[in-house]
Amino acid sequence: MNIHEFQAKELFVKFGVASAPGRVARTPAEAEAAAQELKSSDLVVKAQIHAGGRGKGTFKNGFKGGVHLCKTPAEAKELSSKMLGQTLVTHQTGPEGKMVNQVLIATGVDIAKEYYLAILTDRATSAPIVIASTEGGVDIETVAEKTPDKIFHEPVHPLLGLQPYQARKIAGLLGFQGAQFRQFSDLLLALYRLFIGCDCSMVEINPLVVTPDGKVLALDAKFNFDDNALFRHPDILAMRDTNEEDPREVEASKFGLNYIGLDGNIACLVNGAGLAMATMDIIQYAGGKPANFLDVGGGASKDQVSAAFKIILADPQVKGILVNIFGGIMDCNVIATGIVAAAREIGLKIPLVVRLEGNNVAAGKTTLADSGIAITSAEDLADAAKKIVAAVAAATE
Repeated sequence: MNIHEFQAKELFVKFGVASAPGRVARTPAEAEAAAQELKSSDLVVKAQIHAGGRGKGTFKNGFKGGVHLCKTPAEAKELSSKMLGQTLVTHQTGPEGKMVNQVLIATGVDIAKEYYLAILTDRATSAPIVIASTEGGVDIETVAEKTPDKIFHEPVHPLLGLQPYQARKIAGLLGFQGAQFRQFSDLLLALYRLFIGCDCSMVEINPLVVTPDGKVLALDAKFNFDDNALFRHPDILAMRDTNEEDPREVEASKFGLNYIGLDGNIACLVNGAGLAMATMDIIQYAGGKPANFLDVGGGASKDQVSAAFKIILADPQVKGILVNIFGGIMDCNVIATGIVAAAREIGLKIPLVVRLEGNNVAAGKTTLADSGIAITSAEDLADAAKKIVAAVAAATE
């Protein structure tokens, strides 16, 4: 789950991470009031969407840029009126862009130096790691490629947590001295408390800045949270903005399904993440393109399977469906019953290939065979992939 920049600032305040003050606004009038409340002659108005590159983006109404500086509340109101309710297109949104439903009004900050700072989960060790660089404000991947010596890594013990000496070590590597040395160390330790306390999988600050008067502040931030831990954080779950998410993924989450939309035309319905990835790979190998990742889990009910089927059929790009089920805990007949129910309700008109194996497979195959629905059976995964690719090709000729 991602959150907006204004929500990140709320978490910064809660955990004591130094940052520039800001207020969220959802109307031009609220933007003016927020600017008045901040009592500053240096203000910034920032469109709030789950995408980077906002400052260089363009609104579909022709207005340039999703980040603007201004001096007065009246200017903040005028700028927000050109952003709110408009679609912003950046290099990360794709040509369809994203609707701006709120803006952040924040105190402007003069910047003397920019840094990069992140805490994330290291996949190699399954433990937190701090990544920092003197090259902030730019694409960190570019820095890693061209000047890797400017990126510093500090592994964190998963039980002991980030130690003060480690924060001081990173401060020294980044070249901080005097009061800024202490400010950075305190900020990093507070950020780690936030990372652990909110069950984050990533917190990225880019840029972390030093102001001309010597303050160390976190400006822009990106958060990712461990979805499996959100039950412990109803306050964070309440920050979820479903307007920023794929409607299919939102619908799938209501039924506890793991769904990610892709740009192909062959939908996949699989139980188990590893099997789902293998299914997508073999579709690609057979000459097709997967339309989604969809893992119904190891113990899905008939209703979950039916819901999954309806979600993938709601995608107009889908021209065929491959169901690949290995019944361990899962009962193959439950899958078959859900497929038949959904296909009948919707009126299936595209090719469907089903490969079932495992627990109660005979009953599942009987249910499919007796359904009266045009279903192609497959003996193994390779056979299933070849059949669905061929069927989609024939249907779209």
